Amino acid sequence: MIVRLLALSLFLLPLEAQQAAPGTRIDYDIAIPALNDPATRIPVSVFEGVKPGPSLLLTCGVHGFEFVPILAAQRLLNEIDPKKLSGRVVLVRLAHVPAFERRSIFYNPYDGKNLNRVFLGSATGTQSERIAFALTQLIDQSSIHIDLHGGDGTETLDNFVGTYGGKLAERQFETSLAMARAFGLPRMVDYRYDELTRPYSCNRQAVATGKPTILVEIGQQGRSDASDVDLAVRGVLNVLKSQKMLLGNPAPAKPAQRFSGTAGLNFSKSGIWYPNVKTGAAVRKGDTLGTVKDLLGGELEKLIAPEDGIVLYMSAAPPANSGEAAITIARPQQAQKK
Repeated sequence: MIVRLLALSLFLLPLEAQQAAPGTRIDYDIAIPALNDPATRIPVSVFEGVKPGPSLLLTCGVHGFEFVPILAAQRLLNEIDPKKLSGRVVLVRLAHVPAFERRSIFYNPYDGKNLNRVFLGSATGTQSERIAFALTQLIDQSSIHIDLHGGDGTETLDNFVGTYGGKLAERQFETSLAMARAFGLPRMVDYRYDELTRPYSCNRQAVATGKPTILVEIGQQGRSDASDVDLAVRGVLNVLKSQKMLLGNPAPAKPAQRFSGTAGLNFSKSGIWYPNVKTGAAVRKGDTLGTVKDLLGGELEKLIAPEDGIVLYMSAAPPANSGEAAITIARPQQAQKK
């Protein structure tokens, strides 16, 4: 009990990323103490540049079954040379170790929570909340942020990058937009941040604290295709170049197709999901996107497109659970809602 209380008291102290000597990298673990559920850790690497510059936080593995970001982080250990770096890169190599080790889709295996829905977390909360609490402190110390994700075990998606503007993020929007363009993905979604709402995702926590942030989604269904890992690594290096943290210009990319936010549909019935569409498909308002049936094949509900757009990501697995996300449609820019 004394050891446990000591660990918690140390965790409650302000957490700062460890600092390497200029031109070097250090690797360490942030210890997350046990409370009513087990202890865990967050593996972090800090690259300290030789010249002044921004402090970029790169979070990977917030969902432990999204393997492209986690493998990209391993590659980046050898791709980022601190001797050629201006500023600092704090690389969270695997934010959600328990979900990764247990092959858990979406949720923490100990508290059943989605880590990406509990920010800014709590030092005395459940394991997910304690992880979020530690990550929030790293966010607070950064000046720019990349949150790297992919399609979880049951998700299929079109690769895209998200930016954040709106009334509460106007000051950082141009930098966010420049980062998104540099990353080089063919689809870009401009999200609006107009009001304070909690809890946050990891990326929205950064946006809420005034940090230029991009959300990156690459890969699908828990796969770890080498081409997707390559795409993620190149994108991160391009952002570092765009922010003058590495020498050189970002690799040229075709202009991205721009979208103004998204419209999401949840399942209202539980049963078996039969989609009619695939990611990347153009849909029109009123189209039937799929059907949920019971175990005897009887129809329980149809999911209808609420507006025009393209299918950005969706559930690719047969189980449909009431209240869970089914399909997200990206809204063409000209259809932006006030």
